[in-house]
Parts: sequence; structure tokens; C-alpha cells
Amino acid sequence: MMQAEDARYLKRKVKGGSIDVHPTEKALVVNYELEATILGEMGDPMLGERKECQKIIRVKGLHENSDLSTLAKEIIEKCKLIHPSKLPEVEQLLYYLQNRKETAPPKASGKTKLSDKPGDPAFSDGSEINEVANINDVDDYLEMLYEELPEKVKGCALILQLARNPDNLEELFQNETVVSALVRLLREEWKRSTDLATNIIYIFFCFSSFSSFHAVILHFKMGTLCMTIIQHELKKHELWQDELNKKKKAADTDKNNTKLRDDYEKSLKKYEGLVRKQEQLLRVSYYLLLNLAEDLSVELKMRNKGVVKMLVNTLDRNNFELLILVVSFLKKLSIFIENKKEMVDLNIVEKLTKLIPCDHEDLLNITIRLLLNLSFDPDIRSKIIKYGLLPKLVNLLTNENHRLMVLCILYHISMDDKAKSMFTFTDCFPIVMKILLESPETPDIELLALCINLASNKRAAQIICEGQGLKLLMKCAFKFKDPLLIKMIRNLSQHSGPTKNLFIDYIPDLCSHVLDWDNEEFSLECLGILGNLTIPELDYELILKEYNLIPWIKGKLQSGSAEDDVVLDVVILVGTVCSDDACAKLLADSNIIHLLIELLNAKQEDDEVVCQIVYVFYQMIFHEATREIIIKETHILLDKCFGHNYFYYLCEQK
Repeated sequence: MMQAEDARYLKRKVKGGSIDVHPTEKALVVNYELEATILGEMGDPMLGERKECQKIIRVKGLHENSDLSTLAKEIIEKCKLIHPSKLPEVEQLLYYLQNRKETAPPKASGKTKLSDKPGDPAFSDGSEINEVANINDVDDYLEMLYEELPEKVKGCALILQLARNPDNLEELFQNETVVSALVRLLREEWKRSTDLATNIIYIFFCFSSFSSFHAVILHFKMGTLCMTIIQHELKKHELWQDELNKKKKAADTDKNNTKLRDDYEKSLKKYEGLVRKQEQLLRVSYYLLLNLAEDLSVELKMRNKGVVKMLVNTLDRNNFELLILVVSFLKKLSIFIENKKEMVDLNIVEKLTKLIPCDHEDLLNITIRLLLNLSFDPDIRSKIIKYGLLPKLVNLLTNENHRLMVLCILYHISMDDKAKSMFTFTDCFPIVMKILLESPETPDIELLALCINLASNKRAAQIICEGQGLKLLMKCAFKFKDPLLIKMIRNLSQHSGPTKNLFIDYIPDLCSHVLDWDNEEFSLECLGILGNLTIPELDYELILKEYNLIPWIKGKLQSGSAEDDVVLDVVILVGTVCSDDACAKLLADSNIIHLLIELLNAKQEDDEVVCQIVYVFYQMIFHEATREIIIKETHILLDKCFGHNYFYYLCEQK
């Protein structure tokens, strides 16, 4: 085995390879092979290793009038990996880049899933240097970190170029001197230069993209330092705003004073430049923290140091890239109730109103997802209505990219009875009905769940049933035989008034599905609709005879012949039809009363069933033909089951 003292020399050999263009950026990609060999005291090779590497040379200054020949020579002079003999090839590749059309990122269409993760931070102004970094010159860049501030910024920018290439990360991280120097420099100099701080944090962000580096990043307490920097920058921004507002107020007060106006405009330009740089720093800092927060114990430490407040305060910015990152971070934190409560206290819903809607699709998508996480809380749902977000969310239903998430939020809101009526002041019903009725297959469960909740509101039910609404819903329900869709229709049928009369035309279809019972869930809801049709003008006796429902009812009331929910709905139907004198007599003659008493004896622990059976008897007491039957033949059993006092109280009402 080779001992450490046996190794005397390290020989490195770089072999150039092919050159290609970058697929998306204005850059050349140089492939090369790095061979490292450890030599013994006598110069003989003792250990060797080869590594395939890539070098990216960005040529952002390339435009249609660029001198390609001069530019190619300049690249070859600066990049030792490219042999001078490849000058024609470099010129040809530059020509291709010069004429290649810029491709914008694809817009989401249809049901394309939008990205749930923000993109990498862009280069800061301090990183835009003409020199191309080389992994072999790291020691030179390290020396620059000990020079004056401009050289420090440049050295960090060159190391950042290397760190942006994942192939270089392991080698950079093994260089403890470089890493320690960067940490020290950030601790000592971050207040002096925003560019310097941005570049160094960006370097550690590149490391943080891989979990294997997190332990060392945490060892250097980079997360704590980033939060200190963020807190300082947010306070500094408040001071900038206060100063700018004072100058604006002074200029507006004395509009004839050109000096004050010029001073304000000059300060505004300076403010915009400072904010642009500051937001680059905030973005890389938050992104580093987000990567480190994959460890829940680290996330908890961040929360205790006030990361939620920092993020919510940053929502006031107008930088889309920064906002995507901040909202993504808040979405991750929002799954814990402590974080959610803090967000509520910081009035996050009001801050999100400016983002819904917005022109940036990815930002809108991630904001809706955050709002969905928050909408499980009733207080948040009330704030969504208070700050006018409900109509905005409803209008987003027309956008297929966001429809599913919006439906989930609206479903949560519709769970609150007070909120249901608020939907009637939006365009929700025509939009939802259009989506529902135009669906080529069974509608989405989220859409149906929303409709079921809304249908339980009387005014909403009237709006839904207006015109051809109920007819189209019935047609759709019988087509798909979807239990949730027919449940929505059942909710529509429960409301008194003109809405109930609209169901008379569908009694034949409903009875048919009840008798078939081929789809139990669907048929059960049809049975429930029939039980809801308490219409005085309806001839229930004719319905029972025409569809031969009495034998079916008796069969379901037999003890143990049906599930409890089926039995309950059958009893409700009996209570409904008993409002008719002839129908009540028909049921009494069919031995239904005795079946109900037996059922009462068997289900006396089930309060709901007992209540509905008592209601049936209450209905029958109203009719002379059935009152005597109940009193003479059933009072002993009734006394046994639930006490005679209540039953006789019902009788005394007549």
C-alpha cells in the first residue's frame, strides 16, 4: 500500500476534446479530459485518475454585427483548452450561435403541469465579467480574495463561474482553503459590497443543490449568516422607501420646484438600481435556505429565527423570479400549523391578493398552491372572501392550467354555510355548469364536490336550475350514472319553492332507476330525490300503483334485507307519500305499519331511523282512515319501544 510520504510529485495533464454549442445559451461547450498522476520519488507513476470534464464559455456579447474571426481568436487565446488549429471550427460554431433564433421558454397549454420549483438564480451584475474561469487557476482566484474589494469581487465571480458547472463542485469543495476563505470573506465584508455577498452566497447555493454538501455548509453556519443578511437588507429597504417617500411628498407638495422634482427622480433611479441588486442577493440567499430546509430540523431552526416573517415581508416586491421563490418557500412551510398561524397573523392573504391573478403563469400557479394549503383553515377562508379573492378565483376556472387547484380551494370555501351564498355574487354557476355539461366523460371529483356543496344553498339551487339547467343535469346524470352528480341533484331537490316542482317531469326515470337497483349508489340517490318531493299537488297514490312501488318498499323494510342508509331513505319516502290521504290508506292496508313497528324495535338505537319512523306515524295521524289503525293496533309495541307519552302527544294534536 502506498504511504503518504512516498508521493513526491503530482502531474496533471489536460487533453482537449470536442467543441459544441450550448443548447439554450449563447455559449460554447468545450469537452476535455483531466488526467492526474501521482509520481514517486524516482519520478515513476504511482497512482493515476482520469476525469471527463466540460468547460462552458459564454459569449453574451455576440450579436449580428460581431467580428467572428476576432472573437474566435480571443476565445482561443484565453482558453488554453482549445488548440489554435481549431480556429475555423470555433468561427463556424460562433456563426451558428449568431444566426440561431432565441427560443423563449414554452408556454403552458392545455393541462400541462407547470413547474413547482423556481428556476436557478440569474447572474448578478457583479458576476458579468469578460474573463473565462479555468479550474486549473483556482489558486490564482484564491489570491484575489486577499486583494482590494474590486479584486475580491472578481475572484468570487470567477469561482462562481466554476461552481455553476456541477463537474467542478467536488474538486472545489475538496479545496478547504478556498471554502474557508469564502466563508471568512462573507462574514467580514458582506456589508461593503452587495455583489460580493451575492457571488459568495451563490457559490454556496451551487453546493447546496446537492445534499452531500449540506453538512459542511451547516458547519460553517451559512444558513444563520444568510438570515442575518436578509434581515439587514429588509430593514435597509424600509429606510430607502421612507427616504424616497419623503422626497416624493416634498416634490408633490411644491410642484413648481424643479429642484425637488429632479432630486426625487434622481433618487428614484438610484433606488431602482439598489433594489435590483438587493433582490438578486435576496434570491440567492432564500434559495440557499430553501435547499438546506429539506432537513426538517434545519427548517425548524429557520422558523425559530423568523424566516416566515422575512418571507411574508418580501411578498411586497415586484420581482417575479424572487416572488416565485418566496411563495415556493412559504408553500413548503405552510404544511405545519405553527407556520400557518404565523402567516395568518402577518396577514398573508391580503398580500397574496396582488398575485391572483398575475401575468406570470408559474408565479400564479405556485401562489394558488400556497393558498390551497392555507385554505384548510376556516379563518383563512373567511379572509379570502373578505379581501375579494373569491370572484378572482372563480374567473381562474376558465384557465385549465389552474382549474384543478382552484376547484379545491373553492370546495374548501363552500364547506362554510355562510360562504355558499357569496358564490351567487360571482360568475361561478355559469362557468361551473359549462365545464360540467361539456365534459366528455365523468366530471372531475373536485368539480362535483364543489357542486354538491353549492347545491345545498337555496338561492344557488335556483340559479343552477334556471332555464334548461336541471334538464341538462338530469340528462348528464342518467348518461354517466355518476353517484356524485346525482347527489348534487338530490341536494337541489331538497329546497322548497318552485325548484321542487321542476322534478315532477323526472319521476318516471327516477322510479325506474330505483326499481332496477343495478347501480346501488346511484339508485340510492334517486330514492333520496323521490323522498324530497314533498309537493301537495302530486298524486302519490298514482305513482305507487303505476310503478308498483309498494312490494319494493315492503321488501326493503324487512329486517336485515337492506343496508341502514337504504332503509332510512325508504322510510323517508314513506313519510313523504303519507301526506296524501289515499296513499296513507293504501300503505296501511299493505301492512306497512307493522313492518315499520318491527323495524322500530330492531333499530331503536339508531336515532335517525327512529325519528323518521315517528314522522311517518305523525303523518298518518292526520288521516282519519289510518289514525284508528295506529291507535288500536300499534300502541303496545310503541310503548315498549320508546314510551307512550310522546306517541299519545302526537295523537292529541289531532
